[in-house]
This record gives sequence, structure tokens and C-alpha cells, in this order.
Amino acid sequence: MLQCSTFVLTMAPASDKTPGFCRDCLAEQKGDVRRCHVCGSPRLARHKELYDLTLAHIDCDAFYAAVEKRDNPELADKPVIIGGGKRGVVSTACYIARIHGVRSAMPMFKALEACPQAVVIRPDMEKYVKVGRQVRALMQELTPLVQPLSIDEAFLELGGTERLHHDPPARTLAKFARRVEKETGITVSVGLSYCKFLAKVASDLQKPRGFSVIGREEAVEFLAPRPVTTIWGVGKAFAATLEADGIRTIGQLQQMEENDLMRRYGSIGQRLSRLSRGIDDREVHINDAAKSVSAETTFFDDISRYDDLVPILRNLSEKVSWRLKKSDIAGQTVVLKMKTADFKSRTRNRRLEDPTQLADKIFRTGLDLLEKETDGTKFRLIGIGVTDLGDAGRADPPDLIDQQSGRRAAAEAAMDKLRDKFGKGMVETGYTFGGKGDR
Repeated sequence: MLQCSTFVLTMAPASDKTPGFCRDCLAEQKGDVRRCHVCGSPRLARHKELYDLTLAHIDCDAFYAAVEKRDNPELADKPVIIGGGKRGVVSTACYIARIHGVRSAMPMFKALEACPQAVVIRPDMEKYVKVGRQVRALMQELTPLVQPLSIDEAFLELGGTERLHHDPPARTLAKFARRVEKETGITVSVGLSYCKFLAKVASDLQKPRGFSVIGREEAVEFLAPRPVTTIWGVGKAFAATLEADGIRTIGQLQQMEENDLMRRYGSIGQRLSRLSRGIDDREVHINDAAKSVSAETTFFDDISRYDDLVPILRNLSEKVSWRLKKSDIAGQTVVLKMKTADFKSRTRNRRLEDPTQLADKIFRTGLDLLEKETDGTKFRLIGIGVTDLGDAGRADPPDLIDQQSGRRAAAEAAMDKLRDKFGKGMVETGYTFGGKGDR
């Protein structure tokens, strides 16, 4: 059974003049009512600025878990955790698991201590990417100004779309949420505001199936009692620094001069000052792409031997390559990430002469970097990725020096075709054959 949010944020009491509509039947609402006068639904969108705001943040609800529950109805009423083995971390958890205290990025052993009855499923990124693209395509039917933040969330600017959709942005977004639910079987939460910061905050307010609005007039009052960690860029470490200075709430920042905050905290002081007052001039940009594409895995047991790490690195390189090819982008810097048994991180990178999409090139570059690190040290995690992303049109030109690279590229293209037709497990290299790359 789907959970739902039943109201939007409204700082002032609704009146006969407060615009609103039912999110289920879309009937316009009048007066201070709790349920739709047409269909009886409690899911009403009501706000003084409802029809004046155009910037939205859309976030899929517990995305990975929602896709798995959609595909397996037997999981509907069960706590579901998407993540690795006992030594991995939680990628996401359904709302039932969250009630038990499970959170994203939590170590799996802690998640299972909190919710031992949970069903644990390993991530299926290929499936999630496919659903994410469906949702993205529906977003792009609303407006060309869609700025993806990840596979399951994006900013949208709908200013000027009223004539196209014959509705103000708020109603267009409500129709969009219903359509996503009907066509993909997952749900989304919508945050509507006048700036990116508050649209993102709003989308988190009433998950799942939320539709929350934060207007200009209420922004400062709304933000004042909230913790400083509500502000983008204020994590646990910086929050501890602010707390040491006696600053715990956004309201305290609102009382401080911008120059004083900048003297104390440098450039982030200006951001603290402005965001605390609801000032955010960032626009929605369609060209803001991901900065990197990567894949990593945490081992069940620590691994130190080079020969044992090689097939795992190959498997991860193929995952990165697949994502690059599906997104029609390429990367020019290969990055190797490793974490030792005592949780110390090592990051090594190498810039290539040309951008690449090829698993072979990513793997071979990573292999050179890996060889220098395998000195008997035990590792609990390994990852490979690429940065300096750009259009795939310049990727992998013929190599006149390494003429074998052309043959390997052709072989990889042939394998890609077979995998697209028959499934990813249909063709394997010698490095990963027999599950050697699956740890």
C-alpha cells in the first residue's frame, strides 16, 4: 500500500482567497477545507504563492527500493534494504526499514542490527538507470530546463510553460507526479519554491508522495528554527565547528552580519549568510552534467593479493564503461580508489591523452595504478572511475602506437552488442569468467 503526504507547507492559515487544488482529481479548492469537495481526498495543494512559483526539485522516493518493490509485489509490506554484503553500506532503504532506523550510507551490519528482518537486495544499476531515464524523459516533456543531480532527482524551471501545458507550474507538476506513478510504478516527491535551495528543502518535507511549497514571504521565518545542517554544504564536521561557536540554528545565522561570517569562515560564510535568508540566485542549467562516473565494491574479507584484485577491477571497469556508453559521454582521467583495512583511503589518478569509454582502457590504466599499491597492504574496498567528462564524439581515436588497442576495442564493441541482445552475463572476459570479479 502506498504511503502519502496529505498537505503542503502553509505558514499562514488558508482562506477563501488562498489558491489550491486537489492533487488526485485536480479540482480547484475554495475555503479552508481539509478534504477535496469533489473526491474527498486529503491530498490538497494550498498556498498563497502556489501559482506564482516556477522552480521545482523532484526526487524519486526511496528509488532503488521502490523499483524492487514494484517488480516484486511480495516485498510491498516488508522492510527492504538495497546494499552490499555485511561489510558494505546501505545504498537506500524503503520507508518501512527507515522506521527501524536504517539510513543511506549506514554500514550493513548496523542496518541489520537495527532491522534484522529486512530483505537485503544487491543493487541492479542497469535496471535503475532504465527507470531513471523513463522519469527523466517525462521531466523533459514538461520543460527543456531540466538539471539532473543524480539518477533519481533533478531541478526543473517551468517559468513560461503555462501556454504549453495550459496550466500553472504547480498543477503541471501534480499531473507529472500522477503520470510517473501510473507509467513507472514508482512515486516522486515535489518541492516548489522560488530558488534551488528551498525547492530542495521542500521536496524532503513530506516524503513519500510529497508536494511541498515554500514561498518568498515565509522563507526567513520557515528557516529560522531549522538546524544549520539544512544548509547545503554544512555537514557534520562543519556543523561541529559552528556549534563550537555557539551556532546551532539557521535563525542564529540570520542575526549575524555577512562580513562577520566571512571573516570567521571564509567564502562559505557568504553562503551561510545568503542561504540562511533564503537568497539563492543559482539558475537551472541543462548542461550541468555529472563530474565523474565510477563503481566500487566493499569486500566481505580484506584482500591484499594483486591477482585477487585484478578480476574485481576488471568487473568494475566494465560497469563504468557501460554507464559511459549508455550516457554517451567519455572521461579523460582514470581514478583508482582504495580503502585499507584500517579505513585509510588512497586515491590515484592518471590523465589519458584522449577521452575514453572503453572498459579495456579504463582497466589497463587502473591496473598500472593498482600494481604500485599492492605491497601486502590489506584492502577492504576498491573502486575505479573516470573524471573530466565530455562528449563521446572525441573518445578513443585510433592509437598508432599501440596497434593492438584497435583490435581490443573492436572485440569490446562485439561483446557489447551480444550483451545488449542476450544480457550482460552472456559474454565474459577471462579476467571475470566464473565469477572471479564478483566479491
